[in-house]
This record gives sequence, structure tokens and C-alpha cells, in this order.
Amino acid sequence: MPLTSSQRNRRNLGLFLRFAAVGASGVLVNMVVLIILKRIGPGIEELFLSLPMTRFNVRWYHVFSTGAFLVAIMWNFQLNRSWTFHSAGRARWWAEFTPFFTVGLLAHVVGLGLLTLLMHSGSPLALPTGLLDDSSGLRTRLYWGQLLVIAAVTPLSFVLHKLWTFSAVRTHRLEVPEQTGNVDSL
Repeated sequence: MPLTSSQRNRRNLGLFLRFAAVGASGVLVNMVVLIILKRIGPGIEELFLSLPMTRFNVRWYHVFSTGAFLVAIMWNFQLNRSWTFHSAGRARWWAEFTPFFTVGLLAHVVGLGLLTLLMHSGSPLALPTGLLDDSSGLRTRLYWGQLLVIAAVTPLSFVLHKLWTFSAVRTHRLEVPEQTGNVDSL
């Protein structure tokens, strides 16, 4: 029997709350990795790579943010797969990871653009260096920038994950497991 609009809304709210809980744990993982990379790496504003034939550069904070993203996306995928959308055992790991990573990568690229605007001193969105002078963890611009980026891209990520990544569960188009019984094999 099809769900009523009210039932669908409650189900979607539940999914969003579980997605948000996983996301909150992912933020913690992301920030821990970012802090570690910042502490062991070179200065965040130092040049990592000049983009050929442009006036743009990749800074170390872009690299640190990307490293934190890669660890957090694996964390979030596994938790969303097993707890939020309950798709483990119903859909192949790679079949869900590929769109999950694609959505995450899209959000990360948008996030890197936003992070650049928050970190670049010439940007109208630049975080204030007076208050956020990098003198302590709570006054570190990169940490606040990363948190703002995560908050900005989360709603888009949820919608795209629900509609595309975990659509096999949403639409009941689940793959039949192979005779080996191991659907999570690589």
C-alpha cells in the first residue's frame, strides 16, 4: 500500500535526522583529520600548486580540506549505507559508493570555492582576521571556514544522496545478491 503524504513526510524527516546524525559524526571526523593535517603540514596559506595558464593557485588549506573530505566521506558512506538508508546487503557497495562519492566530490568542489572565498583576504566573504587570528584552535579561520562550508553543502548533499545514491532503497529497485551471498564484495 502506498504511503500517505503525512507518512512520507515523517519518513523523510526520520531519514534526514539520521543523515544529520551521521553527518555530525562525519563533521567530527573531518575536523579531527583537518586539525592533524594542519599541525603536521606546512602553513595553510603556502602555495601547493600554481594552476597553469591562470592566476589561480592551490593552497595547502585546499589540500588539507580535501584530505579531511576523503576520510570523512568513507566514514559517512558506511554509516549512511548501514544505518540511515539500510541498503547494506540490498545493493552493491560500488553501485552506491560511486554516486555517493560523485555527490560528495561535487559538494566538495563547491565547498572548496566557498572555502577560498572565506579564506582569501580580498574576498567580500573573507572571515575576519581580527577575531579569527589563528592564535588558538577556536580562533582558527580554517576551522571556522571548514565548518561553514560543511553547513552550506549539507542540504544539497542530502537531497542528491536520497534521490540518486540510495535510490535503489527508495524505489525498491534492489539488485538480487549473487549466489555467493556476498553482495559487498569488491
